[in-house]
Amino acid sequence: MQRLTTRTGLDLPAIGLGTWPMTGTECTQAVHQALDVGYRHIDTATAYENEAAVGQALRDSDVPREQIHLTTKVWWDRLEPKAMRQSLEDSLRALGTEQVDLFHIHWPGKDWDLARSIDTLVALRDEGKTRHIGVANFPLGLLRQVVETLGAPLSAIQVEYHVLLGQQPLLDYARKHDLLLTAYTPLARGQAAAQPVIQAIARKHGVLPSQVALKWLLDQDGVAAIPKASSRENQLANLAALNVQLDDEDRAAIAGLPKDQRVVSPAFAPDWNS
Repeated sequence: MQRLTTRTGLDLPAIGLGTWPMTGTECTQAVHQALDVGYRHIDTATAYENEAAVGQALRDSDVPREQIHLTTKVWWDRLEPKAMRQSLEDSLRALGTEQVDLFHIHWPGKDWDLARSIDTLVALRDEGKTRHIGVANFPLGLLRQVVETLGAPLSAIQVEYHVLLGQQPLLDYARKHDLLLTAYTPLARGQAAAQPVIQAIARKHGVLPSQVALKWLLDQDGVAAIPKASSRENQLANLAALNVQLDDEDRAAIAGLPKDQRVVSPAFAPDWNS
Protein backbone atom coordinates (compact mmCIF):
# COMPACT_ATOMS: atom_id res chain seq x y z
CA MET A 1 0.00 0.00 0.00
CA GLN A 2 1.33 3.42 -0.98
CA ARG A 3 1.82 5.59 2.11
CA LEU A 4 2.29 9.30 2.73
CA THR A 5 4.35 10.71 5.59
CA THR A 6 5.10 14.07 7.19
CA ARG A 7 8.01 15.30 9.27
CA THR A 8 5.61 15.35 12.24
CA GLY A 9 5.29 11.57 11.98
CA LEU A 10 1.89 11.21 10.32
CA ASP A 11 1.95 7.99 8.28
CA LEU A 12 -1.14 7.79 6.10
CA PRO A 13 -2.13 5.04 3.65
CA ALA A 14 -2.85 6.79 0.35
CA ILE A 15 -6.22 5.08 -0.13
CA GLY A 16 -8.68 5.04 2.71
CA LEU A 17 -12.28 4.03 3.15
CA GLY A 18 -14.76 6.88 3.42
CA THR A 19 -17.70 5.76 5.54
CA TRP A 20 -20.35 8.48 5.02
CA PRO A 21 -23.32 7.90 4.70
CA MET A 22 -23.12 4.26 5.82
CA THR A 23 -24.49 3.45 9.28
CA GLY A 24 -25.29 0.44 11.43
CA THR A 25 -24.71 -3.07 10.16
CA GLU A 26 -23.98 -1.87 6.62
CA CYS A 27 -21.14 0.26 7.91
CA THR A 28 -19.74 -2.44 10.20
CA GLN A 29 -19.73 -4.98 7.39
CA ALA A 30 -18.15 -2.56 4.91
CA VAL A 31 -15.35 -1.57 7.28
CA HIS A 32 -14.68 -5.16 8.34
CA GLN A 33 -14.56 -6.22 4.69
CA ALA A 34 -12.29 -3.31 3.78
CA LEU A 35 -9.81 -4.30 6.46
CA ASP A 36 -10.00 -7.89 5.22
CA VAL A 37 -9.08 -6.92 1.64
CA GLY A 38 -6.20 -4.67 2.65
CA TYR A 39 -7.41 -1.20 3.68
CA ARG A 40 -5.57 0.30 6.64
CA HIS A 41 -7.06 3.82 6.62
CA ILE A 42 -10.62 4.37 7.86
CA ASP A 43 -12.32 7.78 7.90
CA THR A 44 -15.31 8.59 10.09
CA ALA A 45 -16.80 11.56 11.99
CA THR A 46 -19.20 12.30 14.80
CA ALA A 47 -21.66 13.74 12.30
CA TYR A 48 -21.77 10.49 10.32
CA GLU A 49 -23.42 8.75 13.29
CA ASN A 50 -21.46 5.59 12.50
CA GLU A 51 -18.52 5.65 14.92
CA ALA A 52 -20.00 2.82 16.99
CA ALA A 53 -20.45 0.76 13.82
CA VAL A 54 -16.84 1.45 12.82
CA GLY A 55 -15.71 0.53 16.32
CA GLN A 56 -17.55 -2.78 16.09
CA ALA A 57 -15.73 -3.57 12.84
CA LEU A 58 -12.38 -2.77 14.46
CA ARG A 59 -13.16 -5.16 17.30
CA ASP A 60 -14.35 -7.88 14.92
CA SER A 61 -11.31 -7.61 12.65
CA ASP A 62 -8.14 -9.66 13.00
CA VAL A 63 -6.10 -6.62 11.98
CA PRO A 64 -4.35 -5.14 15.03
CA ARG A 65 -5.50 -1.64 15.96
CA GLU A 66 -1.95 -0.29 15.71
CA GLN A 67 -1.88 -1.18 12.00
CA ILE A 68 -5.00 0.88 11.24
CA HIS A 69 -5.02 4.63 10.67
CA LEU A 70 -8.25 6.01 12.12
CA THR A 71 -9.53 9.55 11.45
CA THR A 72 -12.52 11.16 13.10
CA LYS A 73 -13.85 14.72 13.33
CA VAL A 74 -15.70 17.13 15.60
CA TRP A 75 -18.77 18.91 14.21
CA TRP A 76 -18.83 22.66 13.77
CA ASP A 77 -21.36 23.28 16.54
CA ARG A 78 -19.14 21.66 19.20
CA LEU A 79 -16.01 23.79 18.92
CA GLU A 80 -16.20 25.43 22.33
CA PRO A 81 -13.37 23.82 24.38
CA LYS A 82 -15.52 21.79 26.78
CA ALA A 83 -17.81 20.59 23.98
CA MET A 84 -14.85 19.67 21.76
CA ARG A 85 -13.30 17.63 24.54
CA GLN A 86 -16.59 15.85 25.15
CA SER A 87 -16.98 15.18 21.43
CA LEU A 88 -13.63 13.43 21.24
CA GLU A 89 -14.30 11.48 24.43
CA ASP A 90 -17.61 10.33 22.93
CA SER A 91 -15.84 9.36 19.72
CA LEU A 92 -13.18 7.36 21.54
CA ARG A 93 -15.83 5.53 23.52
CA ALA A 94 -17.89 4.74 20.40
CA LEU A 95 -14.83 3.63 18.45
CA GLY A 96 -13.56 1.52 21.34
CA THR A 97 -10.07 3.00 21.25
CA GLU A 98 -7.98 5.13 23.60
CA GLN A 99 -6.56 7.27 20.82
CA VAL A 100 -7.36 8.20 17.23
CA ASP A 101 -4.61 8.77 14.71
CA LEU A 102 -5.99 12.02 13.29
CA PHE A 103 -8.62 14.36 14.72
CA HIS A 104 -10.08 17.08 12.50
CA ILE A 105 -12.25 20.10 13.05
CA HIS A 106 -14.87 19.05 10.49
CA TRP A 107 -16.01 22.53 9.38
CA PRO A 108 -15.18 26.07 10.48
CA GLY A 109 -17.54 27.35 13.15
CA LYS A 110 -19.93 30.29 13.11
CA ASP A 111 -19.21 33.27 15.39
CA TRP A 112 -16.59 31.16 17.13
CA ASP A 113 -13.40 31.80 19.04
CA LEU A 114 -10.95 30.29 16.56
CA ALA A 115 -7.95 30.63 18.85
CA ARG A 116 -9.64 28.80 21.76
CA SER A 117 -10.79 25.99 19.48
CA ILE A 118 -7.32 25.55 18.03
CA ASP A 119 -5.73 25.68 21.50
CA THR A 120 -8.07 22.87 22.55
CA LEU A 121 -7.25 20.87 19.43
CA VAL A 122 -3.54 21.15 20.21
CA ALA A 123 -4.11 20.26 23.86
CA LEU A 124 -5.98 17.08 22.90
CA ARG A 125 -2.97 16.06 20.85
CA ASP A 126 -0.57 16.89 23.67
CA GLU A 127 -2.68 14.81 26.06
CA GLY A 128 -2.47 11.79 23.77
CA LYS A 129 -6.14 11.61 22.82
CA THR A 130 -5.11 11.91 19.18
CA ARG A 131 -1.72 11.37 17.58
CA HIS A 132 -2.17 14.12 15.00
CA ILE A 133 -4.51 17.04 14.36
CA GLY A 134 -5.92 18.69 11.28
CA VAL A 135 -8.78 20.69 9.84
CA ALA A 136 -11.33 19.96 7.15
CA ASN A 137 -13.14 22.32 4.79
CA PHE A 138 -10.99 25.32 5.74
CA PRO A 139 -10.42 27.77 2.88
CA LEU A 140 -6.85 28.92 2.31
CA GLY A 141 -7.14 32.19 4.23
CA LEU A 142 -8.42 30.45 7.36
CA LEU A 143 -5.85 27.66 7.08
CA ARG A 144 -3.10 30.27 6.81
CA GLN A 145 -4.41 31.95 9.97
CA VAL A 146 -4.34 28.65 11.88
CA VAL A 147 -0.85 27.69 10.73
CA GLU A 148 0.92 31.05 10.62
CA THR A 149 -0.85 33.30 13.11
CA LEU A 150 -1.81 30.68 15.70
CA GLY A 151 1.15 28.40 15.03
CA ALA A 152 -0.91 25.21 15.24
CA PRO A 153 1.12 22.03 14.53
CA LEU A 154 -1.32 20.63 12.00
CA SER A 155 -0.45 17.47 10.08
CA ALA A 156 -3.27 17.36 7.54
CA ILE A 157 -6.20 19.03 5.84
CA GLN A 158 -9.23 17.28 4.36
CA VAL A 159 -11.21 18.90 1.54
CA GLU A 160 -13.35 18.01 -1.45
CA TYR A 161 -10.97 17.37 -4.33
CA HIS A 162 -11.45 15.57 -7.65
CA VAL A 163 -10.94 15.93 -11.41
CA LEU A 164 -13.75 18.50 -11.56
CA LEU A 165 -12.66 20.67 -8.62
CA GLY A 166 -9.24 22.28 -8.46
CA GLN A 167 -7.43 22.78 -5.16
CA GLN A 168 -3.99 23.87 -6.39
CA PRO A 169 -3.48 26.92 -4.10
CA LEU A 170 -4.47 24.86 -1.06
CA LEU A 171 -2.30 21.96 -2.19
CA ASP A 172 0.70 24.23 -2.75
CA TYR A 173 0.26 25.65 0.74
CA ALA A 174 -0.12 22.19 2.28
CA ARG A 175 3.10 20.98 0.67
CA LYS A 176 4.98 24.08 1.82
CA HIS A 177 3.86 23.53 5.41
CA ASP A 178 4.23 19.73 5.58
CA LEU A 179 0.50 18.97 5.58
CA LEU A 180 -1.02 15.97 3.86
CA LEU A 181 -4.20 16.64 1.89
CA THR A 182 -6.97 14.05 2.00
CA ALA A 183 -9.44 14.26 -0.88
CA TYR A 184 -13.00 13.46 0.11
CA THR A 185 -15.72 12.86 -2.48
CA PRO A 186 -12.83 11.97 -4.83
CA LEU A 187 -15.20 10.63 -7.49
CA ALA A 188 -17.53 13.65 -7.34
CA ARG A 189 -20.46 11.36 -6.48
CA GLY A 190 -20.27 9.63 -9.84
CA GLN A 191 -19.76 12.74 -11.92
CA ALA A 192 -16.05 12.10 -12.47
CA ALA A 193 -16.56 8.67 -14.02
CA ALA A 194 -19.34 10.05 -16.24
CA GLN A 195 -16.96 12.45 -18.03
CA PRO A 196 -16.26 11.36 -21.64
CA VAL A 197 -12.62 12.39 -21.20
CA ILE A 198 -12.23 10.10 -18.18
CA GLN A 199 -14.05 7.27 -19.95
CA ALA A 200 -11.77 7.59 -22.98
CA ILE A 201 -8.65 7.38 -20.81
CA ALA A 202 -10.11 4.35 -19.04
CA ARG A 203 -10.71 2.58 -22.37
CA LYS A 204 -7.18 3.39 -23.48
CA HIS A 205 -5.71 1.67 -20.41
CA GLY A 206 -8.33 -1.05 -20.00
CA VAL A 207 -9.36 0.15 -16.54
CA LEU A 208 -12.42 1.66 -14.90
CA PRO A 209 -13.21 5.39 -15.19
CA SER A 210 -13.32 5.60 -11.39
CA GLN A 211 -9.79 4.20 -11.24
CA VAL A 212 -8.55 6.89 -13.63
CA ALA A 213 -10.12 9.61 -11.48
CA LEU A 214 -8.59 8.19 -8.32
CA LYS A 215 -5.14 7.68 -9.82
CA TRP A 216 -5.08 11.30 -10.99
CA LEU A 217 -5.33 12.27 -7.32
CA LEU A 218 -2.96 9.62 -6.00
CA ASP A 219 -0.23 10.59 -8.47
CA GLN A 220 0.00 13.99 -6.78
CA ASP A 221 2.55 14.43 -4.01
CA GLY A 222 1.00 14.53 -0.57
CA VAL A 223 -2.54 13.60 -1.64
CA ALA A 224 -4.61 10.75 -0.19
CA ALA A 225 -8.15 9.79 -1.21
CA ILE A 226 -11.04 8.28 0.77
CA PRO A 227 -13.69 6.97 -1.64
CA LYS A 228 -16.76 5.45 -0.02
CA ALA A 229 -17.36 1.84 -1.09
CA SER A 230 -19.54 -0.80 0.52
CA SER A 231 -19.22 -3.72 -1.91
CA ARG A 232 -16.13 -5.92 -2.03
CA GLU A 233 -15.92 -5.36 -5.80
CA ASN A 234 -15.78 -1.57 -5.47
CA GLN A 235 -13.39 -1.66 -2.54
CA LEU A 236 -10.97 -3.84 -4.51
CA ALA A 237 -11.37 -1.69 -7.63
CA ASN A 238 -10.48 1.43 -5.67
CA LEU A 239 -7.38 -0.23 -4.20
CA ALA A 240 -6.36 -1.36 -7.69
CA ALA A 241 -6.39 2.26 -8.86
CA LEU A 242 -2.89 2.43 -7.39
CA ASN A 243 -1.71 0.19 -10.24
CA VAL A 244 -3.05 2.39 -13.06
CA GLN A 245 -0.38 4.19 -15.10
CA LEU A 246 -1.44 7.57 -16.45
CA ASP A 247 0.73 9.36 -19.01
CA ASP A 248 1.31 13.02 -19.84
CA GLU A 249 -1.39 12.92 -22.52
CA ASP A 250 -3.90 11.66 -19.95
CA ARG A 251 -2.97 14.34 -17.44
CA ALA A 252 -3.24 17.05 -20.09
CA ALA A 253 -6.72 15.84 -21.02
CA ILE A 254 -7.81 15.85 -17.38
CA ALA A 255 -6.36 19.33 -16.92
CA GLY A 256 -8.77 20.50 -19.60
CA LEU A 257 -11.83 19.51 -17.57
CA PRO A 258 -13.68 22.22 -15.62
CA LYS A 259 -12.23 22.64 -12.13
CA ASP A 260 -15.09 24.51 -10.44
CA GLN A 261 -17.64 21.74 -9.91
CA ARG A 262 -18.10 21.56 -6.12
CA VAL A 263 -20.65 18.94 -5.01
CA VAL A 264 -20.46 19.51 -1.22
CA SER A 265 -21.33 23.04 -0.08
CA PRO A 266 -23.93 23.07 2.72
CA ALA A 267 -25.56 26.22 4.05
CA PHE A 268 -22.99 26.45 6.86
CA ALA A 269 -20.00 26.19 4.49
CA PRO A 270 -17.39 28.95 4.62
CA ASP A 271 -16.71 31.40 1.83
CA TRP A 272 -14.55 29.11 -0.30
CA ASN A 273 -12.63 32.05 -1.74
CA SER A 274 -11.72 33.56 1.61
